[in-house]
Amino acid sequence: MSGIITAPAFNDLYPATKDNSTMQAFVTAIYEVGCLFGAILILAFGDSIGRRRGMMLGGSTMILGVIIQVTAERNATPLAQFIIGRTITGVGNGINTGPPDLVWRFPIAFQIIFALILVIPMYWLPESPRWLLTRGRDDEGATVIAALRGLELDSKETLLQKQIILDSIAASGYSKNGHTPLKAVFTNGRTQHFRRMMLGVSSQFMQQVGGCNAVIYYFPILFETSIGQTHNMSLLLGGVNMVVYAIFATVSWFIIERVGRRKLFLWGTVGQGMSMVIVFSCLIPGTPAAAKGAAVGLFTYIASFGATWLPLPWLYPAEISPVKTRAKANALSTCSNWLFNFLIVMITPIMIDHIGWGTYLFFAIVNACFLPIIYIFYPETKMRSLEEIDIIFAAAYVRGQGKGWRERQREYVRGAREMGYLSDWEIEREARVWGLVSDGEGDNILGEGQLVGGKRDVEEKEVKGM
Repeated sequence: MSGIITAPAFNDLYPATKDNSTMQAFVTAIYEVGCLFGAILILAFGDSIGRRRGMMLGGSTMILGVIIQVTAERNATPLAQFIIGRTITGVGNGINTGPPDLVWRFPIAFQIIFALILVIPMYWLPESPRWLLTRGRDDEGATVIAALRGLELDSKETLLQKQIILDSIAASGYSKNGHTPLKAVFTNGRTQHFRRMMLGVSSQFMQQVGGCNAVIYYFPILFETSIGQTHNMSLLLGGVNMVVYAIFATVSWFIIERVGRRKLFLWGTVGQGMSMVIVFSCLIPGTPAAAKGAAVGLFTYIASFGATWLPLPWLYPAEISPVKTRAKANALSTCSNWLFNFLIVMITPIMIDHIGWGTYLFFAIVNACFLPIIYIFYPETKMRSLEEIDIIFAAAYVRGQGKGWRERQREYVRGAREMGYLSDWEIEREARVWGLVSDGEGDNILGEGQLVGGKRDVEEKEVKGM
């Protein structure tokens, strides 16, 4: 909506949006309300419908919402129709997470292309093996595991991976009917469900209140209102900004596994915070020359965000959560995203109107507050399986017993840093060491000589000696 909300053709059809920061904010932010409802639907029904059908439903709902938006006409109630369509499009996204009018209709309608790319291939893709195993569809789950790893269905590696997932499901208390009550997310113990859910929720919260959508949605408006550029120049710079955004978002594909989540969270926060410092400090003098420095700050902000905070909060909650509460925890983190997305998109134009450069000072301070939270609480998940993450949290919980609060918090970050990457056999062993799996579970698939099943007493003595 960044280049659409102030387009003359758009304002002509929807005059209530012209030069009205509150209505511009509402029309833009109502999308996030739809996204929130979509996330709530997944929270309630995600376990039942599965990942594949959920994505197809979300994409189809987005297509419906886009059609409603772009068919609004002057002879009816176009603004109401546009708002309804934008809300429905948001619901779909939340489920997943020519003529002058073409200026605004085409960019909105173009969303259909991406929804179709999501929906159509999903018809031929298999369901998640973990979801299949939680539903008791063991044979189908094993088939998908074998296909993903390029193994034979009856190979020892396939059977072991299947058993590891089943052990993880059993350790988390997942019932065979595939239903997880919401209250399970608020439990701790060895599995640390609540802590892990809060890590995901907080990452989505910080992504939004760090100011990303204040820049993404309103970039041309910021250039017009705060920096004093012409309307056409602001739209042009908005397009350049999206190119910079896309380039640095692509960079994240290549660095996220090499650098790791934790470092990218920290460096991205520093980059965002310093960019906001540049923006507000350059706007204070109120001169055109100084305002050019603010433009630089907006570009460095979007570059920092694209390479770090754009992908990380969508990746981290899914990696950090155990099988039992994964769908519920992901849905809650997504609800956090869309709720605070709505808040920021709604208040940004109003903040700029009333406090000017103070808006960017606010976001600079907020970003600075993220650093100690990430440093203290966020363990690294780079190249870890879900089962390895379970072991990290269980080990940290056990090791933290009897220690002070600060030392207990350090165990999670320290454990993720110091624990080496585990093979499938080592995962089986460590699951027993830390009490995630009882002796005798899964022994039927393990060859002789493996450090699993029947060795727990020896392993516990080794742990106590650490």
